[in-house]
Amino acid sequence: MTEVDVPQTRPPEPLSIHIVKASNLKLTKIDNGQDCYKCSSGKGTKGDNVQITVKVEFGEKVLGESPKVECVPDTPADIDYTATLNCSFEDPLVLDEISYKPVVLTVTEVLPKEKKQKEEKTAQLGQCTVDLLPLVKGATRHHYNLVINPLPGSPLETIPPESPKPEMEVVISVQESLLEGTQIDQGNLMTLTVETLYSPPESWTMTGTQYAYASALPIPTSADKESPVVFANGALKPSIDKEPPNRQKKWAVPGSAQGNSIFIPDSFLPPDNIDDEDGEFKNKEDREHRHMAETEKLRVTWNTERRCYLDSQATKSFQDKIAKCRYWPVEVMRLPQPAAAKGKKPGLGGGKFKDDEGSISYHGVAFVNLAPLLYPGVKRIRGAYKVHAYTDHAMHEKTKRKTGFGEEAGKIAFNILNRNSASPFPKKAGKEGGEKKEKEVKKGRSMSIAQHQQQANATPAGPGGQAPTEASQTIKSDTGSEMEGQPPVNVEGQQYVDAKSYVMLEISLTRPLIPKRPPEELARRVAEYIPPRPLFPKRTDGAQRAVEDFHNQVGSVANLILDEFRDQFGDLLKTDDEPQTVEAMESRRQKLIYELNSSGKYFAFKEQLKYAVVKIVREKYLKTSAFEDRQELQTFLSELYVYLIDQMHVALGQFLALEDQAPIPKPQTDSAQLKHFAREAEVNGNYELATKYYQERIARNRNDPSHWFDYGTFCLYINDITKAEECFKECIAIDQKHLQGLLLYGVVCTLSERNEAAETFFEAATCVDPKSILAWTMLGLFYDAVNNEIGAEMAYLEANKLNQAAAVAEAKALREEERLARGEHESEDKEIDHDQGGLAPPSVPDIKQPSPPSSDKPPTSARSGKGSISDRRMSASKRSGSKIKTESSTSRPGSHYKMGSQRGTPQPAEEAEEPPVREPTPVPRCSIYMQAIEWLIEVKAVPFTERALAHELLSPMGGPTSGYHINYARLKLQKKEYKEAENSLDEALQFDYQNPDAWALMGHVKYMTNDVEASRDCYERTISFTTDAAEMHSIYLRLASIYLQEEKFSNAKNTFLLACKRSPSCVSWLGVGIACYRLGELAEAEDALSEANILNNTDPEVWGYLSLVCLKTGRQLEAEQAYKYALKLNLSDYDLLGEIHQVQQDVGFGNPEF
Repeated sequence: MTEVDVPQTRPPEPLSIHIVKASNLKLTKIDNGQDCYKCSSGKGTKGDNVQITVKVEFGEKVLGESPKVECVPDTPADIDYTATLNCSFEDPLVLDEISYKPVVLTVTEVLPKEKKQKEEKTAQLGQCTVDLLPLVKGATRHHYNLVINPLPGSPLETIPPESPKPEMEVVISVQESLLEGTQIDQGNLMTLTVETLYSPPESWTMTGTQYAYASALPIPTSADKESPVVFANGALKPSIDKEPPNRQKKWAVPGSAQGNSIFIPDSFLPPDNIDDEDGEFKNKEDREHRHMAETEKLRVTWNTERRCYLDSQATKSFQDKIAKCRYWPVEVMRLPQPAAAKGKKPGLGGGKFKDDEGSISYHGVAFVNLAPLLYPGVKRIRGAYKVHAYTDHAMHEKTKRKTGFGEEAGKIAFNILNRNSASPFPKKAGKEGGEKKEKEVKKGRSMSIAQHQQQANATPAGPGGQAPTEASQTIKSDTGSEMEGQPPVNVEGQQYVDAKSYVMLEISLTRPLIPKRPPEELARRVAEYIPPRPLFPKRTDGAQRAVEDFHNQVGSVANLILDEFRDQFGDLLKTDDEPQTVEAMESRRQKLIYELNSSGKYFAFKEQLKYAVVKIVREKYLKTSAFEDRQELQTFLSELYVYLIDQMHVALGQFLALEDQAPIPKPQTDSAQLKHFAREAEVNGNYELATKYYQERIARNRNDPSHWFDYGTFCLYINDITKAEECFKECIAIDQKHLQGLLLYGVVCTLSERNEAAETFFEAATCVDPKSILAWTMLGLFYDAVNNEIGAEMAYLEANKLNQAAAVAEAKALREEERLARGEHESEDKEIDHDQGGLAPPSVPDIKQPSPPSSDKPPTSARSGKGSISDRRMSASKRSGSKIKTESSTSRPGSHYKMGSQRGTPQPAEEAEEPPVREPTPVPRCSIYMQAIEWLIEVKAVPFTERALAHELLSPMGGPTSGYHINYARLKLQKKEYKEAENSLDEALQFDYQNPDAWALMGHVKYMTNDVEASRDCYERTISFTTDAAEMHSIYLRLASIYLQEEKFSNAKNTFLLACKRSPSCVSWLGVGIACYRLGELAEAEDALSEANILNNTDPEVWGYLSLVCLKTGRQLEAEQAYKYALKLNLSDYDLLGEIHQVQQDVGFGNPEF
């Protein structure tokens, strides 16, 4: 049998702490005229140097102490001492312990011996802490220059601030990295920072009995195990004790560090903006509470950082638990302050440790949403989180955990406070102590509850009667009275809720749980799916290119020779009226050749043609080496000469005939007109004609990505997904950063269930334009489609941030416009006053209070959006009458009244300062979903439009508004579900009865259902409004066509002319021509039909009516030509054909068949 392979454990790795030297370590000089220094004992000895030692500690373990070193003033002391800490890899938590525990270096002065003194006396001067974190991150060596912080009573405290601070040079190193390759790639380092608890319960005071405050949260240590991380040493501080601007973080377990050494070197709390936080209390209405809580109320401060190393299994467990339940509990509690007497151990009559162990009170919990840590690329969250009353029921409901770590965390906090154990993981103890502790752990919560019950029954009430009350309330905090299915009750914890308490937390990782693909990788993936197409085809050297170059050079030389000929004989040919003779032509030829030879121009022309001839020899005849046979050379030269002469004649023929070619006429329509014609045909249901227009745009310029994009949206509308995909491919191939093309190709991939490719293109769109609200909203809609809730939440959050930022920028621009306009008005008023010579009475400004923001409904189109902006501009202009400067009002309302009351002097009414009026928060014109809906309807992406409409219905900014119902009706019109569209429009008109878009869409619904009379009424109502609908062209065309059907030709003519004035097209001019023909206005009819024919000469109906006009005006040839074109283009209007035949019979001509 083969033995089972046992995984080998890595041998311990020695971790070296090498103390190199100490500098600037000098004592204060006594100002008594003598050259002596003040020692810790207060005595001075002239000429004696100070001797120091450095003790190295890690946690509660002393690693060593350096020998005594002479410390001379103004000279660095070479300590050169190395302490070693063995890092054993048998304990899986060793890396975690190294990450959060510092190495404490204590500098001690050795005092000189006095007479009859047996032992040396020492005095501690200062301390510094060494952070081992770089070694946990994979480094093998790190260098520090650490400031030595003076201890209380140390002579180092008397060093002047302008003097150099004492420093110690330390180098930490290991032979091999503490982390192997897989640990570096798959592990993670989490940093937890608990900052401050604001707005604590009102019953907490700075007087009377003082307490300790702790917070705790679970951290995974393996795949299936969690341990609590406890932050003890929370201190209750009054509001007058202000926090410094740069708050430095403290060590979670400082060990023997004292004074300023409890702070982590170069580690400060970040001053984040509230808008950038991830927690709660971010709304505008909560900011006043936060400002008051942070400036006027008590607070509990930790400002403590705790690092936690997570191996690959713990990282995976952490990620899975967040995905399963995004809320993570952070428990807050109050503890009795340990009061051990001097020389007695706690719990042995010297303090209340043993009796009060585990007796936590005011048990609260904050539920931290860790879902942002699953956003791609997110490594850090920070914010204010509301503290709730702790109950097991609430814990299980929010976090799916049966119970919290309150009792265990309370014991660990007591260990930390009493400095019995600095580690949250209990060390091995004796047998008796271990059995006793094991029993306590087994009893758990019930044991502490029994202790509290005994205290409530036996312990008399202390001052104020607080002790029994705390015990009874703690029972409710732990058990949560769950009698007969009632919800749990926590009386003390409820005070957190009543006071609106919140705790500031920060959680950061060294690498994100979900890595974000960089823009370069996304661009590469997009290029792999759709390779970029060059704008111009690559030109390679070849035979054809060589011949073309020869033609160009011949044409260039011919042009130069012609210029030379004109210079010599141009004037002579203009003045000589005699006929040209052969002798005169020969004479001019000889003079020209002589001039070219004598001036060297002939040689220059030959050199110009030489390179082109060489390319023909190499590329066409493939001759690249010298000829060995002279006869073969002569044969080749003869053949080459004949070929070159022939090509020279070809080139001269092209060159001389170039001026005779007629210029190519420019097209009558541009790209924008063709797009308009295509949309018109699309609305009229003529998809074949629309396809023709879209394809004509592409044929004119194949390198314009917008042409391919528009054609792709049309193919998407007619449900030709394959062709739409090809169009969007071409669009992206031309422009790899075409935002809308990337989005719609992602939509097509989603419809084809290619979700991986779709995600690539949606993410690429957010990288192309990171500030695009549409791109982030579309990414969120895609994540919704694939049931990625956290990804969707991330995308919508980013889109909402951008939407709010856009609203703020828009409001700022409006205020700037108002300020400029107000300045112009004031300058005009001054000029008027100056013109009146100062006789005019002074004008009193009408100060108006800003009106509350109106609940405007989100617009449904760009036009209605402009209208809403103008409305806001008008309301903002009304607010501009007030001259209160809100930009500078950073204090709270009412602070001016306090100042006035302190003065005690009554102020005149006209001089009293009014309280600053807070500017209303800018509200976006519509939600992110409405912006996406408008675009999605425009590009006919029906499935995504339905999903966006569902979100808009549930959005706080949205809901069943007029805009929602109008866009829902537009979607149903695209799907040809006219009944649902009509019902939705009825709802929209109940919100806003004068909405032109709603009436226009109702007219379209009636028109498509052949309800002519109702559609005419809707259209007439639409054009009677002062505000136009989003799409007026189709309204004019359909209303005019209804007038034609009802034989109201004058109304039809006027309506068609409105369409022509707005955006002329073949259809609109044809309508004008038909109406004029029916009115007997043949000349105007012919002009209108001619305009229609110019815009589209392939419309058979235009040719048919032109034939009728020509028949009426007696022009036989033109009538027959127009009739033949109408038949050639397959005129399908049999009524029109019958009318033409009838007129032809009446006039006796026009049909070549008879």
